[in-house]
Formats: sequence, structure tokens, C-alpha cells
Amino acid sequence: MQSTINYLWHTDDLLGQGATASVYKARNKKSGELVAVKVFNTASYLRPREVQVREFEVLRKLNHQNIVKLFAVEETGGSRQKVLVMEYCSSGSLLSVLESPENAFGLPEDEFLVVLRCVVAGMNHLRENGIVHRDIKPGNIMRLMGEEGQSIYKLTDFGAARELDDDEKFVSVYGTEEYLHPDMYERAVLRKPQQKTFGVTVDLWSIGVTLYHAATGSLPFVPFGGPRRNKEMMYRITTEKPAGAIAGTQRRENGPLEWSYGLPITCRLSPGLQSQLVPILANILEVEQAKCWGFDQFFAETSDILQRVVVHVFSLSQAVLHHIYIHAHNTIAIFLEAVYEQTSVAPQHQEYFFEGHLCVLEPSLSAQHITHTTASSPLTLFSKASETPKGLAFRDPAQDISKFFPKVDLQADYTTAKSILGAGYQALWLARTLLAGQEMMLRGLHWFVETLQATCRRTLEVTRMALLFLSSSLGTERFSSVAGMPEMQELKRVTELRSRLRALVEALSRCSHNITETQVSLSNLSSELVKNRDQVHADRSIQQIQCCLDKMNLIYKQFKKSRMRPGLGYNEEQIHKLDNSRMCEPHAVLVWRGGPTVDPRAGRFGGGDPGMLAVGTGKCMRPGTICAWSAVLWLPTTQKPRESRRASASMQELCEEMKLLAFDLQDNNRIIEGLSRPPSAPDS
Repeated sequence: MQSTINYLWHTDDLLGQGATASVYKARNKKSGELVAVKVFNTASYLRPREVQVREFEVLRKLNHQNIVKLFAVEETGGSRQKVLVMEYCSSGSLLSVLESPENAFGLPEDEFLVVLRCVVAGMNHLRENGIVHRDIKPGNIMRLMGEEGQSIYKLTDFGAARELDDDEKFVSVYGTEEYLHPDMYERAVLRKPQQKTFGVTVDLWSIGVTLYHAATGSLPFVPFGGPRRNKEMMYRITTEKPAGAIAGTQRRENGPLEWSYGLPITCRLSPGLQSQLVPILANILEVEQAKCWGFDQFFAETSDILQRVVVHVFSLSQAVLHHIYIHAHNTIAIFLEAVYEQTSVAPQHQEYFFEGHLCVLEPSLSAQHITHTTASSPLTLFSKASETPKGLAFRDPAQDISKFFPKVDLQADYTTAKSILGAGYQALWLARTLLAGQEMMLRGLHWFVETLQATCRRTLEVTRMALLFLSSSLGTERFSSVAGMPEMQELKRVTELRSRLRALVEALSRCSHNITETQVSLSNLSSELVKNRDQVHADRSIQQIQCCLDKMNLIYKQFKKSRMRPGLGYNEEQIHKLDNSRMCEPHAVLVWRGGPTVDPRAGRFGGGDPGMLAVGTGKCMRPGTICAWSAVLWLPTTQKPRESRRASASMQELCEEMKLLAFDLQDNNRIIEGLSRPPSAPDS
């Protein structure tokens, strides 16, 4: 045990350790309140005096909800080591969140926005006080759960921080190498002598790497063998990066560098948010400090994202839920253009449903008039134009599953198990996305069919009224005579009118019959949609995947515990090998079946049979690519895809028939009105 005057801690309660200090979980001796204490070791006292006290002075100057609070500076009883008493964050760090297999491919969108908001707010407070951090990374961003269960992230570890104005420079090197600006990396890691000075923008590079890591679950710059093993190539990647690129990878030894100008397809952020985030990353991950954004522009652009509202739009032609980021003061016309950018549906072709009702959006009005939406209750977009359906693009999770080595290697097996579990969680997220998309597609089609049924009823009513009127007109003995017209000419006129009316009666009768048949087809389609929705609601695939993941998680935790041991006994090793095989069993890992081809750049499935997600019992989930009518109207094997396509074609033919019918009725009304007008009085 160790203690100061007011605080007590056990050395086993280690939270973190660095070159100059260790951090422990401690308690207040009187209140029992949990705190974090940073205890400086003997190496810390070898630094210059001004460097030793710098962290105390910086923390005393700062006071913000997104920066870890300093409560007191005390000393241990015997050795009189300096101790910083700080706020305790019980939920670990952003690094520990990202290290969880559940976030192997990045944070969900809502959590990422919380990270962005907190980091931007904390960094803004630092710049307002003229502080440069110099060691921004996920491990120095702590997580605390708020009273309402929301995450709160806080900047910590100001051991490398110092006061520095925007126009000032420094020469000393601090930081963690994966997150270091390339100029600092060259001197600190490669040990190359150089006379460069550094400004406050080095923090922006570290923020860029951190945000990319949070969004994707991986580092942006990765040489073959990893950043720590191939340092020269790591430096080459960061310094040779083309303008606009936000990531670079070397996939094989001495292989070429591959540049990325967008986030990977496995990223869980919506395309709407990605389109806002990528330009920011491109401009702060800029090697030349003269070309890199300053903090003012960084704060302006990130605040622009955080001040936007999200309108959820589900595209029926894509089976994709879009997040449209707009300002409340924007017009609806701007919103419609933003939808066009993501869906390729032109504003004039956009039609919306909301909760079963047509939703008319007036372009000149403010976006504040758009109804409040959520991910489960979005605006449903229907395109009035004839378009080729698009599907949800994604990467097969099975491609990210590693293999165990034949020989037992506790550290390598732990890493492999973590990779497999991460791919499993990605498959779970993907399955939820696909099922939610299918549910919203079936719901949207149900609303559309109901709208067509209502249109059929109204049209049929008008058609029957017109038939009734025409039949009564044909039954009259003679039409009104026109003054001054010879009897033969009048008879010819009446005969022609009767012929035209009979033709109209026949046309309207056929139309009425077609509408009645269409109503029957729509009724059958509606019943089929209800059956499909019931099947989706009864689907247990998510629960099966979750059950598999729970079993895999137990093995992973055991591997995590075993990796710190020097070795295993014979019986333990046999159990370990058995767990290896269990992690790779077909019932425990999601695999893709079928013959789709995958374009690694676009991540879309091409030729071959539709891919199916298979789980424990071998039951199928949903086609790998959801495509508008035919794939979303997913039916049991008793219903073939061509029947779904036939239903789609029938719906399109119906729309065309309705248009022609409307024109015919307008012509009919004009003729009937002309016939029913009383004859004009003869001129006197």
C-alpha cells in the first residue's frame, strides 16, 4: 500500500504506466471517493526543474468538462514522491474502447460523434489557454459514463504539454510514434539529426490519426510488418502521401504503397458523415505545416458538422438508410440536393412517405419543416424515375478472419482469436443492418401498395360513374337538335356521336375490368408483403449469431488471460488446441455461401448466386446484396425470384395504365360536358 496525507492506494491497482510515472486507482481516506493518482518515479526527477513542474502548472490552468480535473498535488509519506490527484474515469480510455473486438472496425456513428464533440471541445479549451498537448492519442483520451448513461471523453496526460502560441515554435520531441507528425517522427524515432522546429499544428496530425483510428478501428498508415517493425517505411508512407490521401498501406514486403482517399467500406459511419469528415482528415493529415489547416479552420469545419441535424432517409431503390446532414436554417431545396448526392435520385423525381402517408416537401420552405426522423422511423424515398436498383455495398466479414498457427503460440493465438471475434461482431452489425433494411423496404412497399389501392378505388368509382352517365345518354331517343342544321346532317352527327360514345363505353369497361384485376393483384401482393414482414419478425438469425459470439467471447477471454503466462501444461495445452478449433468451427463463425464475386474496391457482390449468411443451424439470413424489389421481396424457396420481378413489372405497368386512364377520363369528361350543354337559342 502507498499513501499521501489524504489518499490511499494499492500498487496492484495500476491503471497505466509511462516512462516517468505510474497511474493508480486510489481512494480518499475520509470520503472513500475514487480518484486517479499519478505517482512520479525517480527518472522523472532527472528532468530539468521547469519540465518537472510544467504538468502541474498546465493542469492548474485548465478547467473544462472534457479535460481530466486536477484535485490536488501531494507527496508520498516515505519517499516524498510527487503525486497528482486527478479525476478517475471508470470506463477506461478511448484506446480500450477501440481494442474491444466489438469495435474492431470502428465506432458506431453516434459514439464517434460523441468522441469528435468531446475532443474538439477539449482541444478548443487548450488553444484558448495557449496550450499544446504534444501527445494526443486514444490512450490519452479517457472515458467516463455520465449520469444518463452517455459517454464523456476527456483529454489527459499533460506530461508533454506546454504553453505555446499559434505563431511560436518548439524543438523538443514528445509523443507516441504511431501518432507523431512525420517531422517529429524523423527525429524522435529514426534518430536523424535535423534542425526543424515544430508548431501547434503537430497536434492536428495526431488528432487526424486518432479520428481515423476511431472511425475505422485501424491506423491510417501501416507498412508491411507494422509501424513498430518497419520504421523507415512508416516514415516513407507519411512523407510521400499524395495530397488528399488519408491512408496508406503496404500489403507485402517491398511491395508498392496503396493510397486511400476515403474511409474503408468496413467503416460503420454513414456516407453522409463520411463525406463531411474525409475533407477534414485530408487537410490535417498534411505533412507540410504550411499547407496544413490551422486550428481556427479545424474548429470551424468540425463545428459545422456538429451543428448539423440528421434527417434519416430510407431509399427504396437502394434498400439503404441514408443520414442527410443539413443545417436547420437550410431550405428544403438544399436537403433535396443533399439526398440527390447520396442516392442519385434527382429532386424532381423524389417522392416521400412518412409513417404510411405521402409527405410533400416544399423546396422554398426551411428544413425545420421536415418532420423529425429516427433510424427506425425515417422518411421513405420513392423514385418516380425508372432506375436500375442498387444494393447495399459491404465487405464479406469472412475475408477478415485469420487462421491459427498449428503450433501453440499464446500471444499469436490471442491476436487471432481477437481478429475472428472482431469479424463476428462485424457480421452481427451487418446482419442487423440488412434485416432492418429489409423490414423498412417491406414497410415502404406496403405503404406504396396501399396508395395504389386507394388510387384504384377512386379511379374505379369515377369510371363507373362515367359508364352510368354514358349508358343513360345512349338510352335516350334522340339528342338535342341544333337549330338551322339540315335533318340529314343532324342524323349523321347523332350517329357519329353514338358511335364515339359506344367506343368510350367499351374503353371504360375494359379500363374498369383492368382496374378490378389490378386490385386483385395488389391485394395478393399486399398479402405476400404481410407474410414476408411476418417472416422478418420471426427471423432468429440475430439471436443465433449473438449466441455464437457469446461462446467465442468466453474463449477469447481465456486466451487473453493465458497470453501473459510463460507456457501451458499438457492438459491445458490440449484444451487450448480444442478452443482453437472451436473458434473456427462453421457453426461459430459467419461464413458466406454461394458464388458471388467481390470487387475489393467497391465491395459489391457481382456474378454468381446471391450470397447467404449462414449460422449455426445452417438457416439462411438474407441475400448479401439487397436490391430494390426483387431482392427485398425475399420469399421462401417456394417463391422464385422471377415471380418477385414479375410483381415489380406489374406494378410499373399499373402506373402507366393509371396515367393513360387519367388522360382518357379527361377526354371523356370534355365530350360529356359538350353533350350535356343545352342547345343555343336560334338567332332572331
